[in-house]
Amino acid sequence: MNKGLLLVLVLLIALLAPAFGCGDEPASPTTCWSRTFGGPRLDIAYSVQQTSDGGYIVAGRTQSYGEGEDDFYLVKTDLKGNKQWSKTFGGSSYDEAHAVQQTSDGGYIIAGGTNSYGAGQMDIYLVKTDSKGDEQWSKTFGGSGFDMAYSVQQTSDGGYIVAGCTRSYGAGDNDFYLVKTDSTGDEQWSKTFGGPDYERADSVRQTLDGGYILAGVMESLPSGQVHDMYVVKTDSSGNEQWSKRFGSPKPREANRSNYDEAHSVQQTSDGGYIIAGESDSFGPGYDIYLVKTDPNGDTVWQKTIGGLGPYEGYSVQQTGDGGYIIAGSTFNAGAKDFYVVKTDSEGNKVWDRTFGGSEYETAYSVQQTSDGGYIVAGDTDSYGAGNKDFYLIKTDAEGNIYPPGAVTAK
Repeated sequence: MNKGLLLVLVLLIALLAPAFGCGDEPASPTTCWSRTFGGPRLDIAYSVQQTSDGGYIVAGRTQSYGEGEDDFYLVKTDLKGNKQWSKTFGGSSYDEAHAVQQTSDGGYIIAGGTNSYGAGQMDIYLVKTDSKGDEQWSKTFGGSGFDMAYSVQQTSDGGYIVAGCTRSYGAGDNDFYLVKTDSTGDEQWSKTFGGPDYERADSVRQTLDGGYILAGVMESLPSGQVHDMYVVKTDSSGNEQWSKRFGSPKPREANRSNYDEAHSVQQTSDGGYIIAGESDSFGPGYDIYLVKTDPNGDTVWQKTIGGLGPYEGYSVQQTGDGGYIIAGSTFNAGAKDFYVVKTDSEGNKVWDRTFGGSEYETAYSVQQTSDGGYIVAGDTDSYGAGNKDFYLIKTDAEGNIYPPGAVTAK
């Protein structure tokens, strides 16, 4: 090849190479990154959301900081993932946060469970803060048994909807527990849903008609080894309008537990719902289980995503292009990694990525960001200061981070 032409080609490649980085900008720590937060002990992030200033709010549990065995741990970052402040909430015993959302006044609502306060073995613990993370009020809900919140959302009337499980109330061993509060956290009503065995609600969202959609797991007898996705739709007062079960297409076999579980639900742009979890009812092992329904909860399509190793789906969101982003975990080379999957509108895989090191990582929360990329939160054993640390990853629209070697494409 002509040396002059070769030189031109080399220069052209050098000029174009940065365009293949994060988003529309050159690959750099300012556009796509990963961060850890925590101390010498166990710290796990369960929920992340982009905030109105372009940064991020992350919530979970900490053993490294706070007053008790475990405490709520709230971390606020700027848009580059640099910590601006962190707060802990809880008492002398066990407290863990599972969900956080920015509120209309710029503050934050956090939900989880407490053994430090309340009436029973464990109670729902709801904490409202201002924009700097300083507590404005806190409330507990529950009875003498185990009660826990896994999801919270501010409602259109300025109050809050909280979902989880209860052993204090309801019909069975454990039931869906739905609590509606006013803007100051005072209970307006509560409802339970379920049968004689075990049910747990992991996700709740207000729907376009002012009601609520809940998703989780329902256990069935005999032997407690058949679990189904359980989805309940209510009106604005929490009265059940319909409920559906998904999974377990055939009787349980000796080598199969028919374990189907939902962790995340969202209403979609067409008025139906997208539900994500995991299942061992269809493939050779545990796979991510994705179900799309119409507004009445009837199945439009269902997909499993996975392979030989166990795959778990903990969070799903509809993306701007009508597809879906799912976050969870998979086993990769003997360790457990973040697993992030992008699908089209029919649930077909467009791309997937794994993130992590030689130890164990699990992603519990994902959200599309204002630049078209994604923010993912969970925990890591491979990086950070302690046994487990908050692990926060910002990707571009194709799931890439900086440096490129930190992600494995499959």
